[in-house]
Amino acid sequence: MTADVQRADVQRAGRGGFAWLRDLALGVRLSVSGGRSGWLRLTLIAAGVGLGVGMLLLLAGAPTAVAARQERLADRTPGAAAGSAGPGTLLVQAIETRFRDEVVRGRILRPEGDRAPAPPGVARMPAAGELFVSPALAALLDGPGGDVLRQRWSARVAGTIAPQGLAGPDEVYFYLGSGTLTTDDGAERTASFGGGGPPTTDPMIVLLAVVGAAVMLLPVLAFVTTAVRFGSESRERQLAAIRLVGADSRMTRRIASGDALIGAVLGLVVGGLVFLGLRQSIGALLPSDFSPYPSDLRPVPALFAMILLLVPAGAVLVTLSALRRVVIEPLGVVRQSGVRRRRLWWRLIPPGAGMALLYPLLGGMSGDIGDGTRGQLAAGAILLLTGVVVLLPWLVQALVRRLGGGGVAWQLGIRRLQLDSDAAVRSVSGIAVSVAGIIAIQGLLGVSIAATNGTQPPADRFQAVAYTNGADGAGWDAALAGTPGVGAVRTAGYGYLRTDPDDQSGVTVRVGDCDVLRQYAPLPSCADGDSFVAVQPGWDSPVLRPGIAAPFYGADEATPLSRWTVPADLPVVTLYAGEAFPVSYLATPAALKVPADLRGMITDAYLVKLDPAAPDAIERVRNTMARLAPAAPLQLFGDKRIGDQFAGARQVAQACAVLLLLFIGASMLVNVTEQLRERRRLLAVLAAFGTRRRTLSASVLYQVAVPASAGLLLAVVIGSTLSAVLLAATKAPVVLDWPVIAAMTGTVAAMVLAVTAAGLPLLFRLLQVRELRSE
Repeated sequence: MTADVQRADVQRAGRGGFAWLRDLALGVRLSVSGGRSGWLRLTLIAAGVGLGVGMLLLLAGAPTAVAARQERLADRTPGAAAGSAGPGTLLVQAIETRFRDEVVRGRILRPEGDRAPAPPGVARMPAAGELFVSPALAALLDGPGGDVLRQRWSARVAGTIAPQGLAGPDEVYFYLGSGTLTTDDGAERTASFGGGGPPTTDPMIVLLAVVGAAVMLLPVLAFVTTAVRFGSESRERQLAAIRLVGADSRMTRRIASGDALIGAVLGLVVGGLVFLGLRQSIGALLPSDFSPYPSDLRPVPALFAMILLLVPAGAVLVTLSALRRVVIEPLGVVRQSGVRRRRLWWRLIPPGAGMALLYPLLGGMSGDIGDGTRGQLAAGAILLLTGVVVLLPWLVQALVRRLGGGGVAWQLGIRRLQLDSDAAVRSVSGIAVSVAGIIAIQGLLGVSIAATNGTQPPADRFQAVAYTNGADGAGWDAALAGTPGVGAVRTAGYGYLRTDPDDQSGVTVRVGDCDVLRQYAPLPSCADGDSFVAVQPGWDSPVLRPGIAAPFYGADEATPLSRWTVPADLPVVTLYAGEAFPVSYLATPAALKVPADLRGMITDAYLVKLDPAAPDAIERVRNTMARLAPAAPLQLFGDKRIGDQFAGARQVAQACAVLLLLFIGASMLVNVTEQLRERRRLLAVLAAFGTRRRTLSASVLYQVAVPASAGLLLAVVIGSTLSAVLLAATKAPVVLDWPVIAAMTGTVAAMVLAVTAAGLPLLFRLLQVRELRSE
């Protein structure tokens, strides 16, 4: 565009009642017609804003995906119980088993009439011996070891469950038709599907979801505000030229707003494409129980509208805010640089307010967390994490002000930070917020996992136990012993001590030999004739006063098996977490004076020793249990996945952490690239005076590493504080996971080195002599 045409455009734009609109349009026109340099700057802005918008759209689509999943789960839940059989009723029994590392869930169905409703996702009710499976289960049946899994139900696969009958595309689920199912097997009678209420949510899961959303949101917002400032120096030079041809300061700001607006709009388009790509692949990062259908990830309309409006508006506001410290004159740009001493007092307000919101929750939260508590958690966590963003500029300035000396590369890097650390701080603020949030989430998960995995029974004597769960266990020991890969089967039973004949509950005693009892609690020592008081955290087990003689009842509630006098000074042991209900005492048969073979006892547990040379032994035991009692629980000893109730949440957190670190790495690379391009003339001058490439490369590393180190330090402090507060809110032990903190710190340090290395080719290209040319 020639100077005369530009001057005419400026004069036309500055007149009339709609001058602001014409100024915005002129800014857009100048932005898209700025030649190769202008298009490169516009591309950087669109790419940066697009990455952020893509993540925002993904977050905005999460509530819709969760709601769609919950709706499908509710639709397949059996309806209200029916009183009697009829032409429209059916019997339903829920089943959960495992195949290697996959949890397999399903329902056994038996229609009681010709009008019984079919569950969602299948066209008809499965007949006896027919199996409808999800695509994920079909893949398991056709995959390695699928022949062993097919023997579990001895049924013919008659079809595939459609998406409306599954929680997600990777759910392993089935419907099995039966001709023998009865209510005595634990089945329930119903006449419909649907109408199930929302499942109760563990307070820890709510905390993880709230903090996770805050962790994902804040870095994205920080990067979007940074991206709209890409190429600010070249834009300011262009605005100075516009002042030269007649624009005043107000018109200049409106033109700059139009320039930012077109970048933000293009960023929205790029963000939409990023979102469409992410929602096709996000399921691969999540566990099967949480993977959504791509069509479920639809942004909430209100949030979608907010993103469409606030991103362009935010781009304009950020641009105008950046121009407040710049005086644009016709002959050049003057920055109001002076050393601004950043004040600390107001930066303490956000984290202080966050702590004030979280403080009332330190005493613990109830199991039913309402919307008010969720909002309080979200606001408190976001404000505390916002403290990282507002405190980091002050901390970096205070740090670099005291640094000096060192080699040439160190002095170049530190001097640049001393003159202007804003750009460097903006590039690492997202890292600091992310690390703080990940530390808090991993702290919650670490304590939860330790609380469950740390109490697993040993697997050196027995590897599994099958519980009758109220079913008739007659013949179970023989069936299990005859299963290929089973070396031995031992039984455990229980009975009741009743001091009052009219009290049908009594005090429960688990009975077995010493090897069996060691699977229920760590025993200090054990010999036949010993007994123990059993406790379990969170469970109030009744005990009898020492010296009391109480009758001991087994399967026959009318006639006691023996009479037991409670010994004094019984050892107290803590029960392992498991499928068995808590008991008050553990005792050997000789202690209670009952038969060693547990005759007359309520036999409810069959402990299984597996042959280590048979890799599919446990799968064959599951097949046997599917024939004996499909709903009976089978527990594996020493199995981390059984004790880890938060395995799915941990995988979700790891997936989000990977996604977030990839996003931050990409944003840092774009930021470093933009900074190098803005300083290309200075770098070319330094190279012309003989500065070595190695020195300049090290100076770039210092400019990123020093703010990143300060950000990591602040992130560890605030993240650990948030983790401690949230652990106290869930009444969990406050323990900081230092290995996770060290791993996160090392990962971010490696990412900083990788980003610096990725920017070196551009740095070397900018050191050429032609970069000294100017117009």
